[in-house]
Amino acid sequence: MPIPDTLRRNLKLPVISAPMFLVSGPELVVAACRSGIIGTFPALNQRSTAGYAEWLDQLAAELGPEDAAYGVNLIVHKTNPRLEADLAETVRHKVPLVITSLGARREVIDAVHGYGGVVFHDVTTLQHARKAAEQGVDGLILVCAGAGGHAGTRNPFALMQEVRDFFTGTIILAGCLSTGRDVASALMMGADFAYMGTRFIATQESRAAEEYRRMVVASQSADIVYTASVSGIPANFLAQSLVSCGLDPANLPEKKGIDVGSELDGEAKAWKDIWSAGQGAAGVKDVPPVAELVARLGEEILEAWEDLTRRLAR
Repeated sequence: MPIPDTLRRNLKLPVISAPMFLVSGPELVVAACRSGIIGTFPALNQRSTAGYAEWLDQLAAELGPEDAAYGVNLIVHKTNPRLEADLAETVRHKVPLVITSLGARREVIDAVHGYGGVVFHDVTTLQHARKAAEQGVDGLILVCAGAGGHAGTRNPFALMQEVRDFFTGTIILAGCLSTGRDVASALMMGADFAYMGTRFIATQESRAAEEYRRMVVASQSADIVYTASVSGIPANFLAQSLVSCGLDPANLPEKKGIDVGSELDGEAKAWKDIWSAGQGAAGVKDVPPVAELVARLGEEILEAWEDLTRRLAR
């Protein structure tokens, strides 16, 4: 299936280091791109549009023609007061990949396409996928059950099949991908990219606190809580971080809806202490440099393929 030409440049593995709130910064993006995968970060990880522009300037200075492409995540929800200004900086810097969340809007897509950029959009259901495809996105990120952050509940086998039945663009699979074998499985299912977030929390270049990294390494799938109580949209969090903040994971307060404008500062404070991770934490065993992790993923992908070939030959 198609990978846009602008994203093929220097791509060694079909992997995207997902944009993670308060975790992904220029250090992680640069390390990912230099290792041959696509690195991304959320525009809102910088507290102002001016700061966002500074990060884009930094990436332009530190990444060269031998590195893979990078991307940014824009929250396209109508309550995001920074969308227009952040989009203007995105266009000015000609960001290669834009990942849109909480809304697929034609004017945003057209603005990115206007300078030759690529737009991927987060979806959790078939309905969301159809709407985004109608707006003209280049790729769909299927955020399936168990993914970190704002995640869906669909089984990846089912959602992948449903989306492939009508969508001919790029498909990116998210949810519990922690090893090269997981990446190989995603590719065998028909995905063009594996979307990995939780695995990159536990890297040396992430902005996660040391205790956050240790908690990811120590966690199993049962230690992940799916709730809308933190941001108003269902997301996955580390149970122990909820407990550390004085909350009972089995009896969380109700919160409905999201207002990016009024909640940006409050949500940032909440997510600073209440840590997101997916069920893929079960496959995270250490905190390596990104370059070491990417090299390992490549080796594991080849091993998975060789293992499958041996099994089929029997």
